[in-house]
Amino acid sequence: MDLRFTEAQEILRKMARDFLATECPKTLVRELEQSDKGYSPELWKKMSELGWMGLIIPEEYDGMGYSFQDLTVLMEEIGRNILPGPLVPTIISTFPILEAGTEDQKKEFLPKIAQGKLILTTALLEADGTFNASGIATKATPKGDDFVINGTKLFVEMAHVADYLICVTRTKDGSPAEKGITLFIADNKSPGIRCEVIPTMAADKECEVRFESVAVPKKNMLGKLDGGWPIVETLLRKGSIVKCAESVGALQTCVEMTVAYSKERVQYDRPIGAFQALQHIMADMWTAMETSRYLVYEVAWMESEGLPCAKEASMAKAYVNEVYKNVSKWAVRLHGGIATSYDHDIPLYYRRSKAADSAFGGTDFHRELVAQKIGLA
Repeated sequence: MDLRFTEAQEILRKMARDFLATECPKTLVRELEQSDKGYSPELWKKMSELGWMGLIIPEEYDGMGYSFQDLTVLMEEIGRNILPGPLVPTIISTFPILEAGTEDQKKEFLPKIAQGKLILTTALLEADGTFNASGIATKATPKGDDFVINGTKLFVEMAHVADYLICVTRTKDGSPAEKGITLFIADNKSPGIRCEVIPTMAADKECEVRFESVAVPKKNMLGKLDGGWPIVETLLRKGSIVKCAESVGALQTCVEMTVAYSKERVQYDRPIGAFQALQHIMADMWTAMETSRYLVYEVAWMESEGLPCAKEASMAKAYVNEVYKNVSKWAVRLHGGIATSYDHDIPLYYRRSKAADSAFGGTDFHRELVAQKIGLA
């Protein structure tokens, strides 16, 4: 296993970092937090010209055909800059299409996604609040050439601007719960779909989506009827790795900013970084950052190589969740009062640490999955 960046990955990393520093400064991030859309169509167009939406889409569908590990490099840079908008949910929503889509579905959706012509997001979580199959209550009932969907999805990122939703539904009751799950590609303009943005600490445009007798063509079913849970498991695994990579980029920025500040901030005629107690805290922050990074790149490499990595993905998600929250918390503390200012960058990262924790399963959820994988549950 070689975790060193290839030349192509170094180029991608540098290009992404330079682009985001120029095109998405923190002033724009704050503006987009307060806007109704939550993203910049102009910036979206520029990113589509760089091929980011189609980074891992095969070339035969107008994508760039890069690996999952390459995607991790891009996600880390996106996390460093806390890029707002629908790029990440759109990329994550391509996973089910790539895995389970028919050839017709791939030809219909993937080229448009790669070209930046479609925004997608995934509607998975419900009122139960868990990412287990038993938490899926939204019903899809066959009716003629359609399935009719009824139910409510929560915390659907950027659903208010999405063109299509990857909707996870229940098509059969009974036990085990995993046997009755089916996925659909739902047109967000369909009659009966209502989206409402939920106020969150991260201001990241999470939405409540209500499906009220929404007709979705049978041809938009992903995979087999009642056989969608393995697709969801893959989505959770890959989505967790993507969010971990984002978090690693974010916590790197927190650590670097804190170390730099500790060299400049003077108390008692000495930089605060000269005090041993604070040195030890920042040493722990740096160690946790590097450990997180290695965990994430190891599992990204395994995913790229097609190796089983469900345990490693959950290990990374559980660990990185806690590291991001703790590092951003200490970044606020070590900056002091200045870090409570709206205009300071550190609060942007601190507020997003909780959203990153919840996405695709929180710490306890992934700890339980690890426990299962090592034979404890």
